[in-house]
Amino acid sequence: MKKYALTVVFGALLMTTACGNNDGDTAGAANDNGNNNGNGNGEDGPEGYLEIRGSDTMVNLGQAFAEEYMDYNVKGDVSVTGGGSGTGVAAMINNEVDIAQSSRPMTEDEMAEAEANGAEPHEFIVGQDGLAVAVHNDNPIDDLTVQQVKDIFTGKMTDWSEVGWDEGGEMSIYSRQSNSGTYVYFNENVMDGEDFASGAKFMPGSSAIREAIEQEENAIGYIGIGYIEGIDALNIANDEESDYVTPFEESNVDEGTYPIARPLYFYVNGSPEGIMLDYLDFVIKSETADDVRYDTGFYQIGSHNQEQNQQAYETLGLDW
Repeated sequence: MKKYALTVVFGALLMTTACGNNDGDTAGAANDNGNNNGNGNGEDGPEGYLEIRGSDTMVNLGQAFAEEYMDYNVKGDVSVTGGGSGTGVAAMINNEVDIAQSSRPMTEDEMAEAEANGAEPHEFIVGQDGLAVAVHNDNPIDDLTVQQVKDIFTGKMTDWSEVGWDEGGEMSIYSRQSNSGTYVYFNENVMDGEDFASGAKFMPGSSAIREAIEQEENAIGYIGIGYIEGIDALNIANDEESDYVTPFEESNVDEGTYPIARPLYFYVNGSPEGIMLDYLDFVIKSETADDVRYDTGFYQIGSHNQEQNQQAYETLGLDW
């Protein structure tokens, strides 16, 4: 099987938070060093505390943002925990967090429910992900169409011989749990809302899926590109007439040629000001945050998404 090297650098942020292999369901980033890296505010930054909760896919990214920001602004304290996009969205609906991280957009009903509870969620895009269809390194299959992926995860295909690996045996299917934004995105955009195969195993986090695939040669699952380490990701085509495209090249994700690309979201509670605006500026605009996106295995916001962010700023009366 042809292997591809990621065009981004993994694991460069070896920090005291769980920015490595922790899914972050209970871990948080804390300001415990007070060092100023010289990139910005230092002692002059706004004081305050931010509570951020949500996406498991984004938790390492979010914790890395927080660590770098707390070096940038030593007066700021930012806590980031995971649990899934559904957890973050529920916390926003209940007006319990400053920012919800989500790997899928909030629905209109969720927005309305949040507003009814006194929350004011505003959407910003903070990165991009190529959602990877992941297999064991020894799996000889290189390519699948979106339809084949759908047929596998809905149980219409059950044996690897159906896609060209005669010795592969029965497929072992791994999915995220239903409170995951990744689950919602994959189910809606790849499976057209159909049920998962009866034998699918539903895992609590991206790292759990990666670890399971590392152990099972016949396994297949889906995870964010930032978690592809020690396993492989398939090239995906829209149909049999289309090119098979790797998620390992940023341009494929940014230009939409990779069929399972998606934005990563912040939902900010209220019109940002003080430390919240300073943090949002840092994540969306700073070169340091650009480095964080690469170092945690994700991709940049992209000019088309940045235009949407600018429009959101201007709608809120904020300087861009």
